[in-house]
Amino acid sequence: MPDDELHYLSATDAIARFRSRELSPVELVDAVIARAERVEPVVNAFTYTRFDEALERAKEAEKRYAGDGPAPRPLEGIPVALKDEVAVQGWPWENASLTMKGAVADHTAPVAERIFAAGGIVHARSTTPEFSTAGWTHSKLWGITRNPWNVEFTPGGSSGGSGAALAAGSTTLASGSDIGGSIRIPASFCGIVGFKPPFGRNPGDPPWNLDTYCSDGPMGRTVADVAMFQNQLSGPYPRDGATVRPAPVLPEAFDGIEGWRVALSIDLGCFDVDPEVVANTRTAADAFREAGAVVEEIELRWRFADLRRAAYTHWAQMFVAEMLAHPELRGEYTAYAWDMAEKCAAVARETAVYEGLELEAKISGSLGEVLDRYDVLICPSIAVTGFVAGDDYVDHGYEIDGVEHTDVDDAFITYAFNICNRSPVLAVPSGFASNGVPTGIQIVGKTYDDVAVFSAGAAYERVRPWSGERPAI
Repeated sequence: MPDDELHYLSATDAIARFRSRELSPVELVDAVIARAERVEPVVNAFTYTRFDEALERAKEAEKRYAGDGPAPRPLEGIPVALKDEVAVQGWPWENASLTMKGAVADHTAPVAERIFAAGGIVHARSTTPEFSTAGWTHSKLWGITRNPWNVEFTPGGSSGGSGAALAAGSTTLASGSDIGGSIRIPASFCGIVGFKPPFGRNPGDPPWNLDTYCSDGPMGRTVADVAMFQNQLSGPYPRDGATVRPAPVLPEAFDGIEGWRVALSIDLGCFDVDPEVVANTRTAADAFREAGAVVEEIELRWRFADLRRAAYTHWAQMFVAEMLAHPELRGEYTAYAWDMAEKCAAVARETAVYEGLELEAKISGSLGEVLDRYDVLICPSIAVTGFVAGDDYVDHGYEIDGVEHTDVDDAFITYAFNICNRSPVLAVPSGFASNGVPTGIQIVGKTYDDVAVFSAGAAYERVRPWSGERPAI
């Protein structure tokens, strides 16, 4: 890779070069910072930067690789963008909300602890929508984050800054979190890789660690990078009783998928999907066939009303309850965050928690029946080819082939697998739409079978590599 593209070097390749002394962590961090300074005025993927501190950490990492001091750790010297919602003691912790402007964290969340312990260098905090409540990234506090592939569009959300930074080359790895698609939506719109772990795989910050829909997870540009990162994030944690043990160790290289049975669903039985997304998903399915798998299209027959009612009832008991408890702050909230709160609350008023759990059991049970016959399921991540950057999508929706969808949530295929939250899901690119925005698919595994989704993703990547693609920005 030429020196002027070091900022796009994969984490696994960078570590190999650090070990062979062909590359210094200082050189990589310098390149990533230079790239960030170039693209940030347009992309706006970062809230706070810690460039000086990052360079000092890179010098320390350089010494470790030279044999001066302790041995290098698994992520030693790798630049990591940390999602801004993650608490780090003594650092700003504002959650993209005017209602928290100036707040400082009094503790460090497990995901940050593990990144620091593994030697990752946090050079920047990545942008989110307010309280991570949307599938796009803009806020009154931080302005609009834009998609490097087409700046008229959003990079998605809520881990949109992480996705945009990876696509732009202003970080090597990035953290995300996912409660309805917040890792997988930016992965799709930004043409990168993201992993939604099964519930309990990665430790979380209380009380969100007990939210079965919610997971912190890794984001990167290649399957190998995300697997390496996931190995550092997963596993039991003393203060998180929901974490399961033992955590699987993902290998450096994955076996092929010859003879695997792969289920394909274009719409999960109920989503209206843009023709370009459909075409790219079918092309992706062909890649699985080229990798030796048997791909069969199935009918899942989920009902959109059931998915929405289950998810809205769940979300209403979480962040929505806290927001609506302070109506005097409505003017400070973004329109999309308040709208989401009101939509969820309206559904929850008519649905008991028990009824929501019944729906979740019905939905996850039907997925389990499918995955009992197949190794993995593949489907699109998002039904559309992009959302306009900065749009709140409160009083209007979107159009597919002349059909108007009044609610933007109709487009997010991702949240079905927050309902089915014990299934691991790997999001990978599937191609590009005509507007230049990437599209993506989800690889869904049996409960807690993380190795299978990474094996499928690695086999797919070998057939249809995407890491050479670069946005024009």
